[in-house]
Order: sequence, then structure tokens, then C-alpha cells
Amino acid sequence: MNNTEIEYDDKLGTKRVRVRRMTFTMRLIHWVNVVAMVVAIATGLYIADPYYQSFIADDAVDKYVMAWNRWGHLIVAIIFDVTAIIVSYLFFFSRFEKHYLKILPTKKNIIEFGEVTLNLLTLNRRKKFDSSHSDSFNSVYFIIFHILLAWMLFTGLQMYVHALASGDSSIGAWWPWMLHLVTDWTIPFSSWLVGTTATGGNIMDVRIVHHMSMWIIIVWVVFHIYYQIWRTIFWQEGDIAIVVGGSKFMKIDKDGNKNIE
Repeated sequence: MNNTEIEYDDKLGTKRVRVRRMTFTMRLIHWVNVVAMVVAIATGLYIADPYYQSFIADDAVDKYVMAWNRWGHLIVAIIFDVTAIIVSYLFFFSRFEKHYLKILPTKKNIIEFGEVTLNLLTLNRRKKFDSSHSDSFNSVYFIIFHILLAWMLFTGLQMYVHALASGDSSIGAWWPWMLHLVTDWTIPFSSWLVGTTATGGNIMDVRIVHHMSMWIIIVWVVFHIYYQIWRTIFWQEGDIAIVVGGSKFMKIDKDGNKNIE
């Protein structure tokens, strides 16, 4: 698919090519995840350590503040489940762009990953790669994000099913049984991560790792926002507008060559 079109000429006589980078569906998923993540972090922090009460004079427990936070946390977790399934499908089968091709350990991808890393570390003093497409660095970076997100979902479901101590639920015993089947592995793995294997794994290990992983995701988000602003300022190609309009711009010379320094 051809995702580029010549948009206009600038004062220097070079042309700018408009490059389509995200479809409407991809942008919608991005912003849904942004809102869901804000809600997940705010409610998750409250669940871990209630830091506010009801604004009404009655005690927070009488206004179900914790219950509402847990409900909101569960709803956005379901939203993450749905978007994760859609993103996983598009990752392999999108007709717009095959993202999985960028994480394959090919010579081209490895060189590109290294060049993007050097571009970042040298503050744009070195730029020897084509920035018109999604590069290997960003592809790997987003894979890490979705791995972290999947981990949060599995550990969250383990804590959820742990509360169903009776082994039953309003929709039958099959639901807790299935959740135990797919999430019980998070207990020994969490125990290994926090170093409590000698005393045996327990649900508290899962809670600790779930909470710690949230801070890792926050750091990921901060760097993601910083990097997109950095690219926009240094490259002047409108990268930060991709998640709004779906496109960016590339400078090309009179012979049609892209601006790769």
C-alpha cells in the first residue's frame, strides 16, 4: 500500500511528503488505552493505599469508595483485554503495515535499531536511517509495553480469582477454574521475582510485583512521551501529530530522495 503523497513545497525548494502512519482504528485504540491507563493507575493506587475519602461527610466505607475504585479498575482491565486482542491481530495481519516484520532479527532491522539508538544518544548529531516508517527501535519498544501489559493482566486476574475463595462465581464454577488454570503460574514466578522462593510463593508476591510493574509502565509512558516530543523538535517532521491525524511529513530533495543525513 502506498502511504505517501507529495503535500507542498517549502521555501528552500524541497518538497514535503505526507506519510500515513496510523489508521483511524490504530489512533482510536491508542487514545482508548491512554484514558484506560490513567483510570487504571489512579484506581490501582487507591486500591493499594486508599489516599482519599468520600467528599460527603459520611465515612468512605459507607459510600462504597473502594468498591467503585475496584469496579473502575476491573472495567479498564477488560478494555485492555479487548484492545490487546485487536492489537495482537493487527500486529500480524494488518493490511496497513506488518509490524512483526520490524522485530525480526534481520541484518537490516539490527542496523536500524542501532542507528536509532545512536540518534537518540547523540541528540540527533547522527541520523542515518529512514524515519518515514515505524523503525525497529519503536517496534521493540512497543513490544515491551504489550508484554508488560499482558503481565499486568495475568497478575490482576490472579488477584481477582483469589478473592473467589469458594471456587464458585455468579456465572458458575467454570470461571474460577479457568482463571486458576491460566494465571496460577504467576504466583511462583512473582515469588521468584521478589526473592521469596525459600518461604514459598503466595498472593502477596503477586500483589507486590503487580504494583512494581505499574511503576515500570509509568516510566515507559514518560519516556514514550518524551521521545515523541524529542523527535518532533529535532526532526521537524510532525511526529507528535501522528496519533491525532495519522500522518507525518518527510523532506525530500528535488530528485525525490528522503532526508537521511
